[in-house]
Amino acid sequence: METRRSFIRKSGMALTAAALVSTTAFRNTDPKTGLALYTIRQDMSRDAAGTLAAVATMGYNWVEAASYSEGKFYGMAPADFRRSVEGNGLKLISTHNGINRDNADKMTDDAAAAGLKYLILPSLPGAWSRTLDGFREAADFMNYAGELCKSKGIKFGFHNHSVEFKEIDGIVPFDILADNSDPDLVIFELDICWIVAAGKDPVVYFRKYPKRFELWHVKDMDEEKRDATMGEGIIDFKPVFREIKLSGMKYHFIEQDNCRTHTPLESARISREYLLANLL
Repeated sequence: METRRSFIRKSGMALTAAALVSTTAFRNTDPKTGLALYTIRQDMSRDAAGTLAAVATMGYNWVEAASYSEGKFYGMAPADFRRSVEGNGLKLISTHNGINRDNADKMTDDAAAAGLKYLILPSLPGAWSRTLDGFREAADFMNYAGELCKSKGIKFGFHNHSVEFKEIDGIVPFDILADNSDPDLVIFELDICWIVAAGKDPVVYFRKYPKRFELWHVKDMDEEKRDATMGEGIIDFKPVFREIKLSGMKYHFIEQDNCRTHTPLESARISREYLLANLL
């Protein structure tokens, strides 16, 4: 027969376990972190090899490139850049490239040669981001780019800013991009800072377009709606990280466009430490 004392003890254990589940359901038993190299672009331009070594020393596991010109990543041939990344124990996951119909074939060849998993369009040309018809044209291009990337063993994606979430005639442009692009060809890299800056809730979009957000950019936002080092802003990331599975996220990257309170490398370190301590 169960005594009152044993019942209370078991009930207390159950409540404690429930509390732990509620606060750690989104925690990863083997936390890994990624960095968007755009954060440290000046360091990369001065000394790419040394900067990659510094990123690895911080404990990062993977990176996203942000410099491609004339067939080279950071001045290196695709295969050489891959070797430089992997030589530091890092994985090269994605790249931000200004892909268009004229350069798409060469760019996707180079992305494949670099061993990339994703080629990401970082923003839309102005002509596409002013009208709803422009966003529909952008979605058509994304399907084209997605088909081309798929033929070469990589995935195509699009990275948002705030403009895609600001309504035009009562319609959120991002919805046009998502509704008119093929989920088998186009993924999205959700920039958490910029969707929040636009007044939208990332979790709402995870529910509306589940499994479409395979990549995330993780950065904080200050009260003036400027990007900030993790932990120094106002975004509550916990509800977002609880929905990793729903979103379909496979890789996240800490990113900061403008580092105001620290050097870029210091911001990368501080943000990673905050992420590990509070969210992963």
